[in-house]
Amino acid sequence: MDGALQLPMVDLSSTDRTLLADSLRKACVENGFFYLINHGVEEELIQRVFEGSRRFFGLSLEEKMKLLRQNHRGYSPLYSEKLNSTDNPKGDPKESIYFGAPEDMSPYGNLNQWPSQEILPCWRSTMEEYYRRILWVGKRVVSLMAVALNVDEDFFEKVGAFDPPTALLRPLHYPVAGEIDSSDKHMHGAGAHTDCGMITILVTDGVPGLQVCRDKLQKPQIWEDVHHLKGALIVNIGDMMERWTNCLFKSTLHRVTQPTQDRYSVAMFFDPSPDCVVECLKSCCNESSPPRFPPVRAADYLKETYKVTYGDQC
Repeated sequence: MDGALQLPMVDLSSTDRTLLADSLRKACVENGFFYLINHGVEEELIQRVFEGSRRFFGLSLEEKMKLLRQNHRGYSPLYSEKLNSTDNPKGDPKESIYFGAPEDMSPYGNLNQWPSQEILPCWRSTMEEYYRRILWVGKRVVSLMAVALNVDEDFFEKVGAFDPPTALLRPLHYPVAGEIDSSDKHMHGAGAHTDCGMITILVTDGVPGLQVCRDKLQKPQIWEDVHHLKGALIVNIGDMMERWTNCLFKSTLHRVTQPTQDRYSVAMFFDPSPDCVVECLKSCCNESSPPRFPPVRAADYLKETYKVTYGDQC
């Protein structure tokens, strides 16, 4: 680790759309990570999300295992995810729970798994409210990316990236080292990885841990801390956006260090709809810079990624 990274800021309240798109493009090209400010998600809602998350992860393992992950929804216990076998050979010492779109937003029906109202009253309604708000923010960001890439503002809508919305909301808990096996004290909370979708929108509780490596090919790798900025969301580029842009926008390597106190975060992964075909934008290739990746159906790409991360689990 070589110190802290000063991430660029993208201000959604700006009325100069060209300037806003230019600043976003610069952030995506140079860092692949940026702070999003004046995004319109109330701090009070974010705090309710974290309060519910703390209560959920504080439940007994027996209670949480009733919601064990199926069909990419539900609870993932400690060590169930292996993002990097070099960093964490037995899996990541973190736990999480996945939620997809609320029932009225998805043609697949209600696949989400929720703890009972008696155990966690109001958490479902809070998480569904947060999902809707972050989905709205994410769509705004993606439309700005389209402008920054010199295509129509609604390009990603037209190619079916959000039809239907398949974004996954994931509250995470990174326990302190004392709560995991003593042999794991040198492990990372999350091994080094890139995200597989379009973009990820992250909010954290302020406990340090997130690090990025801006040049994943450099040896040795240089890791930089990403500091918490109160009121800001953190956005990063995923592999599919990198493929769309022919590596112009960077899907940046990142990890989470083992925290010295319990750490909570909530990530929203914007994956394209299953049948959406991801192929190089014409504005991002030419004769001297041909497409680096073949077209791929989003569901096929994600299936292979999940297979590596979760083994044979669905």
